[in-house]
Amino acid sequence: MAALGITLALLVWMVTLLLISIWKQTHSSWNLPPGPFPLPIVGNVLQVDLKDIPKSFARLAERFGPVFTLYLGTRRVVVLHGYKAVKEVLLNRKNEFSGRGKIPAFQMHENKGIIFNNGPTWKDIRRFSLTTLRDYGMGKQGNEERIQREAHFLLEELGKTRGQPFDPTFLVGCAPCNVIADILFNRRFNYDDKKCLRLMSLFNDNFYLLSTPWLQLYNNFSGYLHYLPGSHRKLLANVSEIKAYTLEMAKEHLQSLDPSCPRDFTDCLLMEMEKEKHSGESGYTLENVAVTLADLFFAGTETTSTTLRYGLLILMKYPEIEEKLHKEIDRVIGPSRIPAVKDRLEMPYMDAVVHEIQRFIDLVPSNLPHEATQDTMLQGYVIPKGTVVIPTLDSLLYDDQEFPDPGQFKPEHFLDGNGKFKYSDYFKPFSAGKRVCVGEGLARMELFLLLSAILQHFNLKSLVDPRDIDLRPIAIGFGRIPPHYKLCVIPRS
Repeated sequence: MAALGITLALLVWMVTLLLISIWKQTHSSWNLPPGPFPLPIVGNVLQVDLKDIPKSFARLAERFGPVFTLYLGTRRVVVLHGYKAVKEVLLNRKNEFSGRGKIPAFQMHENKGIIFNNGPTWKDIRRFSLTTLRDYGMGKQGNEERIQREAHFLLEELGKTRGQPFDPTFLVGCAPCNVIADILFNRRFNYDDKKCLRLMSLFNDNFYLLSTPWLQLYNNFSGYLHYLPGSHRKLLANVSEIKAYTLEMAKEHLQSLDPSCPRDFTDCLLMEMEKEKHSGESGYTLENVAVTLADLFFAGTETTSTTLRYGLLILMKYPEIEEKLHKEIDRVIGPSRIPAVKDRLEMPYMDAVVHEIQRFIDLVPSNLPHEATQDTMLQGYVIPKGTVVIPTLDSLLYDDQEFPDPGQFKPEHFLDGNGKFKYSDYFKPFSAGKRVCVGEGLARMELFLLLSAILQHFNLKSLVDPRDIDLRPIAIGFGRIPPHYKLCVIPRS
């Protein structure tokens, strides 16, 4: 009898908790955007395909409209889908939605650095970083020269393949890695450098792991899953190893720092840290410097590397597009001069192809999560302070009115009737507003110059019939991960 009484008491307790949870979620939903009814604890996770969350968002937007509410676990999320809603949050209301939503997989970066920082220091660090990066050539001639210099090394390494099949992941990835390493650390790696290959492997692993269903689950149920076995442990270890490297670099720089002659971005951060020590402020600690460097190193390497790798695969599938690019390169640049930024004005087809690659691959489809910094109204709905907001980028890049047949790779999406480059305000692969990617200018320049240099000197050769090339990503989550492949590059005569 006693055991039965205890069992009944536990059942009553559990049912009571369940009812309270349902009531709280329902009550707190008043005046929020519409959305599917959440279950206790799990929320709406069962109504979302963890293998393709962006597709689930699009399906829910058709049902509930461009602004809707989801509960991923107990976390309330408001999703923005479509140009009007996304632009309102990222640009028209950028201050109210400038916070960064929590990403548990990067918990050791929380409230530090640039990308994942939602603490009181993020605005100052971002502002200082943007200014300093600009001084080191972000979007200016200094970076053009860096990329052109690295292009020579890349072409040399490609030539060493002697027309034999190779995996482009690390060979091509070394170029953007070296460009950002030069800016951050005044350092350049050889293409067979073990440390460089290890770092790129960590970046590559993390981008893939972040896009797997398990990490989607972990980022919404980390409190339950943190101590369980799973791939989140590998990702957390990778993040720790990357940060350990940037911390080591920061310490090395600190030992030889000459404030009268800063060598790179790291020196500038350390000088700001020393200055704040004397002023009594604590925004710039060695830990914060290391995380800032890790953020920039990862973002500056992996996103550009993946875009180039995906782009080469796309061009192999469409050899007629590659041939048009060869003709434009031959006409504007010729066989020997290294491509330059000024060439872009005379190369509308290459410019359109680079833009279409970024649009088509939709590298970070759901954007990084934002957070409401205050209670605010959005399209007639209440968005409470602290609510996670997801302004989806794929809803712009795959808008079928702006880009007819968005699922098809068509450079014509960015060309007018006269073959001139056509800008689209829907093109926001780097996001926009207060949290726009700080390396956007550098990435755009790298993609144009490196892709032009590769095609100037080589023909791309697929190991299979171009019609059999599958462009579908192997994972969709934080990013869209391109399939693994090998190719041959044949020197152009």
